[in-house]
Amino acid sequence: MAETFLFGIAKSVVEKIVDLSVDEVRLVYNVKTDLKKLEDTMISIKDKLLDAERQQHHNENLRHSLRKQDAINHRNTNSSKVRFLASCSTCLPLSFSLRMAYKIKAINQRLGKLATEWNSFNLRQYCSDNRHVFRRETTSFVDSSDVIGRDEDKQNIINMLMKPSEDRNVPVIPIVGIGGLGKTTLAQLVYNDDRVTSLFPLKIWICVSEEFDVSRLLKLIIQSVNKEERCDDSTLEALQTCLRSLLNHKKFLLVPDDVWNENQAKWVELRNLLRSIDGLSQSKIIITTRSLIMSSICAYKLKGLPFKDCLVLFTKWAFNDGDEKRYPNLIRIGGEIVDKCKGVPLAENDILPVLKLSYNHLPSHLQRCLALLSLYKKDEIYYSNKVIRLWMANGLLERPKQNQEWEDVGQQYLNELLSRCLIQKEKDFCLYFTFKMHDLVHDLALDVSQKECKTVNSKTETVDENVRHLLLCDEKLVEVPRVLEGMKKVQTIIIQDASVESKVIHESLINLCFSKFKYLRALELRNSPLTALPNSIGTLRHLRDLDLSRCLGIRELPRSFYKLRSLQSLNLAGTGLKQLPDSVQRLIELRHLELTIQAKHLKEIQAGCWTSLQYLELNSCMELECLPEGMQYLKSFRTLVLSFCTELVSLPRSLKFLSKLEHLEIVGCLRINLKMELEEEEDLQLSLRTFSLYQLDALTDLPRLLLQGSSSTLQQLRIIWCKNLSVLPSWLLNLTSLHKLEIVGCRKLSALPEGIGRLPNLRVLVSRRCPQLSKRYRENGGEDWHKIAHIRKVVITDED
Repeated sequence: MAETFLFGIAKSVVEKIVDLSVDEVRLVYNVKTDLKKLEDTMISIKDKLLDAERQQHHNENLRHSLRKQDAINHRNTNSSKVRFLASCSTCLPLSFSLRMAYKIKAINQRLGKLATEWNSFNLRQYCSDNRHVFRRETTSFVDSSDVIGRDEDKQNIINMLMKPSEDRNVPVIPIVGIGGLGKTTLAQLVYNDDRVTSLFPLKIWICVSEEFDVSRLLKLIIQSVNKEERCDDSTLEALQTCLRSLLNHKKFLLVPDDVWNENQAKWVELRNLLRSIDGLSQSKIIITTRSLIMSSICAYKLKGLPFKDCLVLFTKWAFNDGDEKRYPNLIRIGGEIVDKCKGVPLAENDILPVLKLSYNHLPSHLQRCLALLSLYKKDEIYYSNKVIRLWMANGLLERPKQNQEWEDVGQQYLNELLSRCLIQKEKDFCLYFTFKMHDLVHDLALDVSQKECKTVNSKTETVDENVRHLLLCDEKLVEVPRVLEGMKKVQTIIIQDASVESKVIHESLINLCFSKFKYLRALELRNSPLTALPNSIGTLRHLRDLDLSRCLGIRELPRSFYKLRSLQSLNLAGTGLKQLPDSVQRLIELRHLELTIQAKHLKEIQAGCWTSLQYLELNSCMELECLPEGMQYLKSFRTLVLSFCTELVSLPRSLKFLSKLEHLEIVGCLRINLKMELEEEEDLQLSLRTFSLYQLDALTDLPRLLLQGSSSTLQQLRIIWCKNLSVLPSWLLNLTSLHKLEIVGCRKLSALPEGIGRLPNLRVLVSRRCPQLSKRYRENGGEDWHKIAHIRKVVITDED
C-alpha cells in the first residue's frame, strides 16, 4: 500500500507546486529555481512509482527505498501547511519566506539522493491510467463433466439467448463477477450446448484479455470466421468492410472472453461498427468481465457456488473415485477449506494471483482505498458514508472537480469498486448503502496493504513499525498491548470490543494515542465506557475523523477541543452530552456532525462558523424543541437528518436560504407537523433531491415551501408509517423532476392526487400497507389503475 499511497502524495505535491505563485509569496534565494527542481523530481518519482509497485514485492532494496521516500513525504507534505502556503499573499514577512526557502532546499537535497538511488533500479515510467493486464489465453472447449453447480446459471443464459432482441440495440449479455468465480467456464458451457449450436449456425470465440483494441478485436473475429483471411495491415475501414462481407445476414453468437476494458468510448466504437452488420438483431454477444463496463446493459451477475457444490468439486479434484470414503478426517478439513473459499471454485487452487490481476488493473487511487478496507474484520458490514470519511481522513481521495465535493469523489470510488465486483452491495438506503467484501478479496486487500493495516489483540506479540492503521479488537484485552508503545506513524485507530466494561483499559489506550500517535488522523471509540476525554486531545493537530458514538458517559468536551482545527467529521450520537460548546463552532473544516444532546435548545449558529458543514444529524435529542437559530449561515449545507427528536414540533423557515440543501430526512419525530406554506413574495430556487419521512404520528401536511421550491430538482419522495396523513396536496403535480414516490403504512390515505400519472419523470410508484390505496389502484380490478398503468414500475401491495 505504501507505494500507491506515495503515488497519490507525489501527484498531490506536484499539483500544489504548480499552483504555487512564487511572486505572490516573495520567496527568496533563488527559491523559484528550487521549486522547479522540486517539481521535476516529484514528477520523475511519481511516474516511476507504478513500476516500483510491481518490482518491490521481490526486491528488498527497492522496498527499503520506498520506505525512505514514505518518511520524507510523511514529514513534508502536511496538507494544511501546503494549502496555507499556496494561498498566501504578499503580506507574509521576510522571516517566513526565508524559512520556507531553506525547507524547500532541504527537501530537494533529500529527494535528490533518493532519485539517484532509484536510478540503480532501472525503473520504467508507467501511466497510472494504462495499467498492463497479464494476458491469458482461453478456448471455447470445456469438459462439462468437470463442471459442478452451474446448471441453473447455464439455463438462465440460454433463456436470455433465445429471447428476441429489441430495436437496434447490440444484443449483449455480460457475465460479471470477481476473478476465479467461473465466468469463462459458464460461457464455455453455454457455447457448447447443443441448443445454442442449433440456434446459432456461426459461433465465434475470441480471448480479449490484454487490451481492448478495436482493430485487434476485428482481426480476431475475422480470422475466427475465415482463417484464410489476411488482414494484418488493414485499416479500420477495410476491417469493417471485411467484417460486413463475412457476417451480413448471418445469425451468429460472438463470445469475447476476459474483457478488461473500462473505457466506455472504446465499447461505443465497437458497438457502432457491429451495428453496420445487416441482420445483427438476430445474433447475440456474450461477454465475460470483472467490470460492469456497459452501464446501459443489464448484466448477469454470477454468484458463488453453494457450499454443497463446492465440497463436491473439492472432493472430485482432491481424491480418486471412491477414495474420499477412506479419509473422513481429510473430508472434514476439506469442508473447512471450502467454507473459507466462500463459493469461489478457483480458490481451491492459488486464487491470490488471479485476484491480483484485478488489483493491478485498478488506478492508483482505487488501489489505496481498497487496501485500507482490509483494516476491518472479515464479514464486516461496511457503511459507505463511514468508509468515505475514513478515506478522506487519510488523504486518499483525489481533489474534487468543479461542482464536486470530497464526499462525491468517495462515492464515485465506491461505485467503481462495485462495478469491478470487488465489493458487493448489501442494502441501499436513501443517504448511504451497506456493502460486504468477499473473504478472498479481503485477503487480497490485506496482502497489498504491505503490512500497513494490522488487527491487534491480547495475543499479538509484534507489530511492524510501518503499520499506520490499527484495529484493536479483543474482549479479553486486560491491558494495553506493549507492542503499541514503540509506534509513531499510526494514522488510524479503531477500537472494537476491547473490554468494553473496563474504563481503565480505554483510558490507557486513549492516553497512549494522545501521547504517542501525533500523526493520528482517524480515531473510533464507539461504545467506550469513558466518562471524559483528556485535555491532551488538543495535541492531535492532524485529527480529521473522531467517532465517539454511544459513549454514554461523556457529558462534556474538554476545553482544548477547539484546537482540533483539521477535524472534518465528528460523531457524538448517543452520548450523554449536555450541550455543544462554542468551541465546536470554531471548527471551520468540519463537514460531518452527528449529535445527541440533553438540552431544549442548541446554541445559535454564528455567521462565519461551520462554513464547510455538509451533513448534520440530530439523533435522539429527546428534549430538543426547535432547531438552532442561524441555520441560514450554513452555506455549504447539503444534508439534514432529524431522528427521534420527540419534542420537535416544526422546521424553521430559515431552511429556505439553504440553496445547496439536497437531502432532508425526518424519523420518529412524533410531534412534528411540517405545514410550511409559500408566501406571495417567495419565489424560491431550492435544490432538494430526496425528502424522506418516517414514523411521524402528527404529520398531516407536507412543507410546500421546501418541496415546491425544489420542484425542478426533487427526485425521490418517501412517506413511511405516517398514520394520520389522509391527503396528499394537489401541488405535488408541480414536482416535475420526481422520479420515485414511495408510500408505506399510511392507512388513512385514500387517494393519490388527481393527475399523478401525468408527472413527466415519475418512473417508480410504490404503495405498501395502505389498504385504501391498494383497493383503488390495484392492477386487477382497481377503479383507478388505468391512471397509473403507464408508469414504468408500479408496486401496489398490502405486504411489506
